[in-house]
Amino acid sequence: MTDPAAGAFLGLPARAILWVLALIAFGLFGWRVAAYIRVLARARPEPRWDQWPARLKRFVLEVLFQRKLLEEPLIGAAHLLIFWAFVFYATSFFWNLLRGLLPFLPIPYADQAAWMAVALELFGAVGLVALVVAAARRYLFPPPRLEQTRDAGIILSLITIVLLSSLTGAGALVLAGEHHAGVGIASLFAGLLSGLGVSPEQGVQLNVAMWWVHMVTVLGFLVYIPYSKHLHLLASPFGVLFGSLKPPMPAASEGAARLEEFTWRQLFSGLACAECGRCDRACPALNSGYPLSPKELMHHVKEMIMASLASGGNGHRLLGDRVKPEAVWACMTCLACIQRCPVGNEHVPVLIELRRRLMADGEIEAHLQEALTNLARYGNSFGQSARNRARWTQGLDFKPKDARKEPVTWLWFTGDYAAYDPRLQPITRAAARLFQRAGLDFGILYEAEQNSGNDARRAGEEGLFETLMEKNLAAFAKARFERIVTTDPHSLHALKNEYQWQNGGVPVVHHTELLWELIRTNRLPLNKRLNGRVTYHDPCYLGRYNGVYEAPRQILRALGVELVEMPRHGSRSYCCGAGGGRIWMEDVPGIQERPAESRVREAAAVGAGTLVVACPKDWVMFQDARKTAGLEDKLVVKDIIELVEEATNP
Repeated sequence: MTDPAAGAFLGLPARAILWVLALIAFGLFGWRVAAYIRVLARARPEPRWDQWPARLKRFVLEVLFQRKLLEEPLIGAAHLLIFWAFVFYATSFFWNLLRGLLPFLPIPYADQAAWMAVALELFGAVGLVALVVAAARRYLFPPPRLEQTRDAGIILSLITIVLLSSLTGAGALVLAGEHHAGVGIASLFAGLLSGLGVSPEQGVQLNVAMWWVHMVTVLGFLVYIPYSKHLHLLASPFGVLFGSLKPPMPAASEGAARLEEFTWRQLFSGLACAECGRCDRACPALNSGYPLSPKELMHHVKEMIMASLASGGNGHRLLGDRVKPEAVWACMTCLACIQRCPVGNEHVPVLIELRRRLMADGEIEAHLQEALTNLARYGNSFGQSARNRARWTQGLDFKPKDARKEPVTWLWFTGDYAAYDPRLQPITRAAARLFQRAGLDFGILYEAEQNSGNDARRAGEEGLFETLMEKNLAAFAKARFERIVTTDPHSLHALKNEYQWQNGGVPVVHHTELLWELIRTNRLPLNKRLNGRVTYHDPCYLGRYNGVYEAPRQILRALGVELVEMPRHGSRSYCCGAGGGRIWMEDVPGIQERPAESRVREAAAVGAGTLVVACPKDWVMFQDARKTAGLEDKLVVKDIIELVEEATNP
């Protein structure tokens, strides 16, 4: 094989030209990357250097095997093939560049190694097919919210040139009669070249020309990426590697509005964003007509960084200049955006930082302010006396133990809605009867229990969350118990994952987990099988935040009902609209259909007569929604507790 870096071009040594082009390309690339690093270094620190085995495992699954993208099989498979074509061709490029720059090295060019020649042909061919699929999806059948930019076309064109130049060069060698260890695809290209009139004598020259086209294109690609909107090609693998390994919650702060007030990882989400629109398609706020787009939020973060690069300084604002307060308050903190993002972006922490700043500046919605005032004054969002927290027990024929006065195995943290909302109190009493029937040694804190603070924290009131947490921890310290059960997923998440327990804390479970264990071990015998078709709604804070999906479904199967799934279920469940403090806020003008209304229509559409819930807030939201959606005669909303009690009654 002729050395493509030997000889001369326009009177200049070809190898010298390669050196100059490489130095320029890598210099421009390094200059831009260093600029990004300097911007990130000005942000607040955030530790993301722990749990390397778990990080590497996720990197393998989500970067090397594209697990999240494969949830959409066709485009996911195309993206996976393009990715691996990129990996092999990048390896080939650096190999060839090294050999071309340093001819004294005792190594062949990449396609002179049999295994690499096979890989280049194979991934070149399947990569081209995948590019056709990707282009058809982007330009002929684009999904909603997919960003259509000129950069996308440039990227697809550059990748196509890289693949075609390599395959054409390999075909030219075959045409010239030189040995090429491939899989036969180069022979097909040789036939095409011959049909176009390329002679065997011209094959060697064409191979050299294609080598240079390939190398110059990749060097141009290297320069283009950090300066373009497709920076995510470089940043996204690091976004996955340094992503949060649990539902992310920003460390306590006074909030953020300017670039330097965010953490480096929050800013990095803007750099890694592919603008694919998956977060937007999953967002209940956007799809209901609220003025929030998770994709645009990340785009605005990136704009802020670019503005800082252009000016060389700090002070660039995200809040107000680019993101309006009404968009910040629209978030339901359901985590769907993060769960769907294939590059590990963390939208919710950015919004919580913005909420904290709005809270500090006094820019807060009136109804939310009232709820937070009630939490601070009374320990509950209903503004009722703490002495009324256990009033729901008056309808029982037994008195639950006071865990402050006598030891219990299970401490039941009821939560505000289960305790104070008169519509939910019958369900709370049903849960107590089930626990009693199973012989469970349980108790409650009575007036010592406070709101868990989960929603206050996500509304941006970090100080109030800490106050409520400290009061609850003080109450726990005075009680004697071994485990905690709660009927509220929001409380579950706070108690289990965010409270600062001493000595490692205690196990915290949701009531569906406990009920399934009691049913499974026959401590809570089922006396009759239930009939009817039901569907189950996965609460955001039970499912996406805590991974509890199977226990409620196991219960429903054991009860005998016919369980049908809604299209959006499990990790893709659609939020009811209550989270992040939204249950305390008024709807804004222009709402098309509230998330809860969309959800009850989805439940009715699968032919279910009953929508089963496992969260008090879900019960409230869906009861209201079925009325406004005109489904009162078609759909019943029941807590899973009600069904279990019906099946266990004598």
